[in-house]
Amino acid sequence: MRKLLLCVLMTTLLLASCGTAGVSEAEELALTIRGEYLAMDRCAAQASITADYGRRVYEYGMAVSVDGEETLLTLSKPETVAGLCARLTGEKNLLEFDGVALETGPLDENGLTPVSAVPALLEAARSGYITTCGLEEDGTVLRVDCGDPAGSPGSGTEIVLWFDAATHALTRGEISVDGFRVILCQFSGFTW
Repeated sequence: MRKLLLCVLMTTLLLASCGTAGVSEAEELALTIRGEYLAMDRCAAQASITADYGRRVYEYGMAVSVDGEETLLTLSKPETVAGLCARLTGEKNLLEFDGVALETGPLDENGLTPVSAVPALLEAARSGYITTCGLEEDGTVLRVDCGDPAGSPGSGTEIVLWFDAATHALTRGEISVDGFRVILCQFSGFTW
């Protein structure tokens, strides 16, 4: 009986000490950042987005403001549509500006567009399935790759996020569809 109790205690201690073993610094940071983004109810940033349709490439500049369920994107580039606002609330997406609409078409079968790219990147930061992560640029940047847990690399929709390791601000995001990068988004002035 004494040997069994000692064995159970040692197994318990061993399992308790293994709780953090095997978790890298990058994985721990990724989980910390995920928790912060889950708790975040508002943020703001400037975004520069490149949407690649294969034969056509579009560049956009926009101010991003997220407040709860609503995302407001105010275009600054291209100049011909500067001031055009996209108001995204859950399932409802409205483009507003004196009746002018900006339509470039979807980038994938799920309806991904340059307008929906920022909410998609933020959703990946909150709840995307992390396939891998690592520290880059001498540990100052955290890269987090998200994808389908049942999918294979290079198929389906994959998202890569880069965060400032010190401030946890989202600095860059990419969305690829079947191995082809369709969205590149650079963030500056990210605050929450």
